[in-house]
Amino acid sequence: MKPMKKHVLFIQGGGEGAYDADALLAASLRDALGSSYEVHYPKMPNEDEPEYAVWKDRITSEIAALGSDAIVVGHSLGGSVLLKVLAEARIDTTIAGAFLIATPHFGKEPWIWPDVQLPEDVATRLANIPRLFFYHGDDDEGVPFEHLHRYAKKFPRATVRALKGRDHQLGNDLSDVAADIRHLEPR
Repeated sequence: MKPMKKHVLFIQGGGEGAYDADALLAASLRDALGSSYEVHYPKMPNEDEPEYAVWKDRITSEIAALGSDAIVVGHSLGGSVLLKVLAEARIDTTIAGAFLIATPHFGKEPWIWPDVQLPEDVATRLANIPRLFFYHGDDDEGVPFEHLHRYAKKFPRATVRALKGRDHQLGNDLSDVAADIRHLEPR
């Protein structure tokens, strides 16, 4: 009997061409995880002008389709939206781990988007997710590196990885993320 594959949902960033650019990240993650994992990479609607409510509906339905012990990954704006969805949406699926890459922290000028600004008690709301990881390259030209420190402060139990010499796309290499995913302990 073949062991069941673990399911990973990868949420792309926003902006023109984001799906195609992040396809390289999804492929890197798929290759690094190997055949024991299935990486789902849906194209998010209106990537040029994302709407929170539309992305929220898509993300919640994608998570529901994964089954228990789902693993979720979000890149850039997709990470911001994913965090907000996990904090506020009713999700019946058990999340084994959340992995956020180069994720903007909204709330201070010029990074204002009220729809995805996290509630003050977000760490408490996400306490049911046993493993939470944040990754950010110190050469990120898209999202300031200091956003990683904001998340570290907001989520003191999270694992925070500052990646030296890595850009917004982490050099299209998610082997660090894959290594952390492979080390998730089964529930």
